[in-house]
Amino acid sequence: MAAYFGHSRTTMGLQIRYYSDAYCSEMQCLRPLRHSGALHKLLAAFYTDTSLDPILGAMAVPPSYSDLGKTAKDIFSKGYGFGIVKLDLKTKSQSGVVEFNTSGSSNTDTGKAAGNLETKYKMKELGLSFNQKWNTDNTLATEVTVEDQLAQGLKVALDTSFVPNTGKKSGKLKTGYKRDFLNVGCDVDFEGPIIHAAAVVGYDGWLAGYQMAFDMAKSKLAQNNFALGYKAGDFQLHTNVNDGTEFGGSIYQKVDDKLETAVTLAWTAGSNNTRFGIAAKYALDKDASLSAKVNNASLIGVGYTQTLRPGVKVTLSALIDGKNFNTGGHKVGLGFELEA
Repeated sequence: MAAYFGHSRTTMGLQIRYYSDAYCSEMQCLRPLRHSGALHKLLAAFYTDTSLDPILGAMAVPPSYSDLGKTAKDIFSKGYGFGIVKLDLKTKSQSGVVEFNTSGSSNTDTGKAAGNLETKYKMKELGLSFNQKWNTDNTLATEVTVEDQLAQGLKVALDTSFVPNTGKKSGKLKTGYKRDFLNVGCDVDFEGPIIHAAAVVGYDGWLAGYQMAFDMAKSKLAQNNFALGYKAGDFQLHTNVNDGTEFGGSIYQKVDDKLETAVTLAWTAGSNNTRFGIAAKYALDKDASLSAKVNNASLIGVGYTQTLRPGVKVTLSALIDGKNFNTGGHKVGLGFELEA
């Protein structure tokens, strides 16, 4: 265990100060604990205490392939709801074992309403979770997940869906494994069947990922994607190539505690269709934030989110067509989030 002069922290309810090796050896520093029965617990907690990550250079589990560049994507997607009026309600039991999520929305252009209900039941002592979903399209879905039981870091799930009106059934076996430097996943979609696989490796802030899909019925590769990224503090860079024809990238920068910015760029080989966007989120205070984004198609989006009270949040958003400002076609949205 490395020792550092003048560094202290509270572990196992004990305030401990670590001195330099020139002052004393680590066992001399911990001698008062030798007979307290807490020494082995203290050492175990020391190596798992994330507060010392900047000092010890602790290893981290990289994100899944689908979550690469997610921070920049969230700046573009969260805080907006163009053309819909939406209500989200989340609640859970006092023990936290059962969770209920329900949402309903109405399209302001077509008037079509949609809704869904989700129930989650967790058995933490067994590493089991049950997730059931229903939506207004009359689709029933059930997912059973086992995590950290067969092996530490291994997650296995069976996801099934059923449409009573048509009798259509589908199923997918999902597996994932994550540890320091590595995050891999493999899903088998029985409708096809199609095998989806992805892997992400990370080291010293660098991230590299690969994603593929293989159609077993046609014996051909259906998807072939690569990604490369870098993360350093408040800065993140992500690039990707999909099927060798679609290229994209994003940059995320947290300027300060209140301002976050993001930029995206994408283009397709053999086409002049280049897509570019810039977005920002500014925290007015601890309960309110303002979001804005614009792309090269002159579509301007603005959003305002306000927490009215703990568990009650409202979002107002608008999409403005800059090219056709006087002809209309603009969209507004309203969202409510309730959590109890």
